Amino acid sequence: MSKFRMLGAALICAVISVPMVASQPALAEDPVVLTIGVGEDLDSANPFTGLSSLAYEAFTLQYPTLTQYAADDFSIVPGLAESWEESADKKSWTYRLRPGMKWSDGVPITAEDVAYTFNRIIDGKYERTNYGSYVANMVRAEALDDLTVKVDIAKPSPVMDHLFVFILPKHVWESIDGKEVRKFKNVGTPESPTVGSGPYVMVERRAGQFTRFKANPNWYGGERPVDEVIFKVYNNPDALGQALKSGEIDLAHGLDLGVYESLKEIPEITTVASTPASFSEVAFNTGAALEDGTPIGDGNPLLKDKALRQALNWAIDRQAIVDRVLGGEGLPGSTVIPPLYPQWHLDPANPYTHDPAKAAQLLDAAGYPIGADGVRADAKGNRLSFRLLYRTEAEGASSQKSAEFVQSYLKDVGVEVQLKGVTEDALYEFVGQGNFDMFEWGWGVEPDPNYMLSTFTCGSRSYEEDGTIYANLSDSFYCNPEYDKLFDEQSQETDFTKRQEIVKRMQQMLYDDAVYMVTYYANGLEAYRNDRFTGWVQQPKGNGTLIYQWGTWSYFDVEPVTAATVAAESGASAAPSA
Repeated sequence: MSKFRMLGAALICAVISVPMVASQPALAEDPVVLTIGVGEDLDSANPFTGLSSLAYEAFTLQYPTLTQYAADDFSIVPGLAESWEESADKKSWTYRLRPGMKWSDGVPITAEDVAYTFNRIIDGKYERTNYGSYVANMVRAEALDDLTVKVDIAKPSPVMDHLFVFILPKHVWESIDGKEVRKFKNVGTPESPTVGSGPYVMVERRAGQFTRFKANPNWYGGERPVDEVIFKVYNNPDALGQALKSGEIDLAHGLDLGVYESLKEIPEITTVASTPASFSEVAFNTGAALEDGTPIGDGNPLLKDKALRQALNWAIDRQAIVDRVLGGEGLPGSTVIPPLYPQWHLDPANPYTHDPAKAAQLLDAAGYPIGADGVRADAKGNRLSFRLLYRTEAEGASSQKSAEFVQSYLKDVGVEVQLKGVTEDALYEFVGQGNFDMFEWGWGVEPDPNYMLSTFTCGSRSYEEDGTIYANLSDSFYCNPEYDKLFDEQSQETDFTKRQEIVKRMQQMLYDDAVYMVTYYANGLEAYRNDRFTGWVQQPKGNGTLIYQWGTWSYFDVEPVTAATVAAESGASAAPSA
């Protein structure tokens, strides 16, 4: 999942040689290598470009944020900053960095790096794609001294104590201008690792095969039990499961249900089904246009009709999709903030249920009668025939199945759907250019709703620069001035109860306008070799995921199984203290 978009590159996995001692405790003299199997590659190692789950995992390993979401409950705890406070007049925030920190290349980490990162996003266009919602109320960032940065804000903001913005080394990135950054790969090599401040830095990448990270000797949290972390890509869900069984990998993320079930009875493997911080959807092209309103793409204009989109939502049996696609490992979908965040999640009024008769009635009333060929059409003879794109990657295996169910349900009410499988990279391009009718995908959702809600604003639509159209975060091209007004209100409302009410109104508006068909909240299926590593941390505690977190908590505590760890678990966390 993005951290934000559940995304990955579709590339065939090749067999690679990776140092590994399978199913045996590591010897003290051996480098400790943690190998994680995934079904998607990272789309980009550049923090201004990457949107995939693996990309965000790479960013969090290398570039800590000022503050973090705690492992237990998503509360706010120190990151690079040891303290932070809002000014009495509510016009600025001041952050105090931990003293003595260094980048992986030995250069001191200072407030200049923080100020540079924020100001680059404030001033940039491309740089604002991933981080614009965090800096929307910022005016300027200023280093007051080596350890203190002040951020002036135009309006009060509820997100200033949890800015999910990766702080970058100024001495590396200031030489990369606004045009060059679009193509900058940021790939580390053994001779020239990436420069970061997190527990690990990238030292090798082979697209479609693996990405390797090595421990950062200068990380402020100190020495780690794991020397290297390797993310190995599998384009086949069965191969991913087999790799875990054989000991080729130590943890498998994003497992197919059948594979997951097959691992449950193996004593050396522990399975984990986590409550999702994400949702899956079928998105509609509600009228693709640039941020200035200029139409783009080849979407079917009939989908601009809200009444049509609403009718299609009544045709879908979400519970059946959960049961038959996910094997019951999830919940039927409704709104865009998942139930994992109960303080923000809305159980919508007038929920869409599976009611084909009502869907047909609404389609009739909206002016789409059944034609002689069994397909509905409008008064001008334009048939309700739509393209539905689904993802072909291993971690997107449920995408095709979901699309097939949607195709069947819509056929039952006289709507024709043509399915096409595409890679996630290709889908991102189709969507950004507006060249689609519908697609199946999903979003990972941050504990604070601001980012997710920002993706539906008019300003988050694609934009044009020097004759080239660039994708922004909007994938439905929804544009509603009333929604934008509410977004602005919540983005400066610091009273929790008042903001909560606005956020839930916004979710209801999106639901009523049928921007998406939110299909389900799928449990995250992971498994690990309990004879290889121990100390995995769930976020949140008790029901959360082991990796792809809002932070890097498992990497603080995970350690190889040794005679000592088998004999007794200390229970003490190795995460750096405040």
